[in-house]
Amino acid sequence: MLKPIPYKIILASNSPRRRELLAGLGLDFEVHVIKGISEAYPNDLPVEEIPQFIAREKASAYEVKPNELVITADTVVVVDDANQGSVVLGKPHDTNEARHMLHAISGKTHRVITGVCLTTHNDQRQFGVTTEVTFRKLTDDEIDYYISNYRPFDKAGAYGIQEWIGYIGVTGINGSYFNVMGLPVQRIWQELQLMCD
Repeated sequence: MLKPIPYKIILASNSPRRRELLAGLGLDFEVHVIKGISEAYPNDLPVEEIPQFIAREKASAYEVKPNELVITADTVVVVDDANQGSVVLGKPHDTNEARHMLHAISGKTHRVITGVCLTTHNDQRQFGVTTEVTFRKLTDDEIDYYISNYRPFDKAGAYGIQEWIGYIGVTGINGSYFNVMGLPVQRIWQELQLMCD
């Protein structure tokens, strides 16, 4: 028999993909988002730690009641460049930035890193999950078509793997597919079970 989760779960995210993924675990939860939380991070922070840092910052904005558990998360795309080292791609601000990001991942393998914080009144668990994604070389027409029709301005790295660009472009994935969508639900389930012990 599955252990019941003894908390009122709050998802602190506006992302429809995160809502869909968390719902897939069969858990009851509410969405509550505090607007205006900074997603800035120290320039000297290792790229692997950036999403966890931002997830912690988001969590610190919440006053968590004794019966509540707040889930905060942040996702970045990391491309390794021979000249610049590891380059972090967040959400594009406009069409030109989206086009630049898609060219940066075209024909390469990149990392998608999601940091998650599970915060209760007297405890906090945090972790990061990394997935490697490989794209074939995309044409300019494919990139422009995707940006025009799917407007991926709310997505790290300017793409959603579950959308058209993932169907036609992704040639390999190493790790959690759901992590690339924005929430590593397998690891979240595992951590929730540990919190129930």
